[in-house]
Amino acid sequence: MNDGSDADTHSGDETSHPSGGTAWPAPLSGVTESIVTTLGPNDRWNVAALGLFTDDTDADDSVDNADSNAASDKRPPETSPVTARTWGNTRTRRNFHRQGEAYIQFVTDPVVFADAALTISELDSPVLDAANAWARVSVTPIDSGTDDGTTWEQWELEPIETGTERETVPTINRGFNAVIEATVAASRLGVSGYDDATLRNRLEFFASVVDRAGGPRERLAIERVRDHAEW
Repeated sequence: MNDGSDADTHSGDETSHPSGGTAWPAPLSGVTESIVTTLGPNDRWNVAALGLFTDDTDADDSVDNADSNAASDKRPPETSPVTARTWGNTRTRRNFHRQGEAYIQFVTDPVVFADAALTISELDSPVLDAANAWARVSVTPIDSGTDDGTTWEQWELEPIETGTERETVPTINRGFNAVIEATVAASRLGVSGYDDATLRNRLEFFASVVDRAGGPRERLAIERVRDHAEW
């Protein structure tokens, strides 16, 4: 947990898998929304949201992917390749290049996630108080390009050390899911290639879901999204 200690003082689980390498603290599939902390030049940890992509492509989807998919099929989800994309010249991208590593955090507090996704905040230590689990990862650039005028860079993330702060019984809350989708829509406002009117309609829909199905934290989180994005 975030107790003001330096990165090296965290006692990680560092769970190994029989296939080799350090396992993620939980199996990942599809796109998993996480929080990433990266060490900046001011020796403080920048906090941001980061989507984690797993290799869920079927081997017959592309001839070019056949060999890599065949190899990854032999690996369990905990050690399959995980990638992420940074868009634009963000602090996360610059710190990835500067440090070559980061801390991935898994949280269930919608307010913490909304603030991470839509504000600039920094911490004295890398692991958030709200983190249920975390992974210290190496980050390696593997691809880059431009999409609708915005530069992007793709990274492969490999766990070095992991820790589990608390175990919870998973529940499904439509309001929480709507908050996450709202942060995605809000982050695209004013970005070339996206229609602001469409995004604002989505935001209003997500807000209505939170109003109907969310709890107090979800309602506070959607208000944070509204304040941060000025929608």
